Amino acid sequence: MRVLELASVLAGPQVGQFLAELGAEVLKIEAPAGDVTRTWRTAAEVPDAPVSAYFSAVNWGKTSRVLDLTTAAGQAELHALAAGADIVLASYKPGDAEKLGADYATLAALNPRLLYGSITGYGPASPRAGYDAVLQAEAGFMHLNAAGPGQPAQKMPVALIDLLTAHQLKEALLLALYQRERTGRGALLEVSLHDSALASLVNQGTAWLVTGHEPQPLGSGHPSIVPYGTVYTAADGTQLLLAVGSDGQFRQLCAVLSRPAWATNARFSTNPARVAHRHELEELLSQRIAQVSGAALLLELEKCAVPAGAVRTVGEALSQPAARAMLLPPTAGFPHQGLRTVAFRCSAWSVADALPGPPVLGHR
Repeated sequence: MRVLELASVLAGPQVGQFLAELGAEVLKIEAPAGDVTRTWRTAAEVPDAPVSAYFSAVNWGKTSRVLDLTTAAGQAELHALAAGADIVLASYKPGDAEKLGADYATLAALNPRLLYGSITGYGPASPRAGYDAVLQAEAGFMHLNAAGPGQPAQKMPVALIDLLTAHQLKEALLLALYQRERTGRGALLEVSLHDSALASLVNQGTAWLVTGHEPQPLGSGHPSIVPYGTVYTAADGTQLLLAVGSDGQFRQLCAVLSRPAWATNARFSTNPARVAHRHELEELLSQRIAQVSGAALLLELEKCAVPAGAVRTVGEALSQPAARAMLLPPTAGFPHQGLRTVAFRCSAWSVADALPGPPVLGHR
């Protein structure tokens, strides 16, 4: 399968790496200046490194070719490539692809089997460019991610809306591939950051649709389950989170904490009661957990099948034995591990043992 990636930054390239991990041949078409994320370096990175950590997040397994699509020669080369491609990934502002000769109508006329995945900020009718942080603000995510009512709205620490949009496009492409096998025809697949964000509001969005009441920020707490999401600090300094989703699990938690009376207390015996008395229960839990070893508590909760976990840093999470299968091995050209985008496993094929590292600009 041949994929042309005309997309930049995160959402489209994430789809490109996903397809590369599944065995596709992915050619990243870059403007002479390259994907802008090549310059997005953290303060800890080497200033003149040819590949930034951000760029490497979603560009493994690809080759790079520089084409200036503002020129007739660049467009002619793109058209020749598109004639033999299976998928094109694009992330242009509405109207820009047409100016560059890279729109669906132009390329599909050369290749009727072509699947063209288009990512925009707000749909094909809006001229606005889409930026993850702006969509997090506009779609309600920043409001809900505040530490509590009246606290400042806060952005997610990853480009969540870009990633959710990438997943929408992956699903659309896989369905379109299935349809093409039956009909022989390609398709235009359009995904916007805006619609992907709204679709991902799930229970918070339907809470407003059903009740008319505006969902309020609860920090890491859950609006309809308690205790679920709140972080507690144990006597040994361990920060841990509980995700108690049933009354049976709550009884087990109370037994482990040597507070069985809480489970029969009318304020806490059922989940609706615990939601109504959230603050009282969380204060009791905070005081009790502060008296015990966090490591020992987590071990006992695991034995009882009560969902709980320690709060880890990114480095701690990626250093766990369970994370090894999600890491790509270093290459000669890129001596750092990478993070896989494919998290599922299939009995019909194995995961790629290794991939070429993220390409230097124009490297084939």
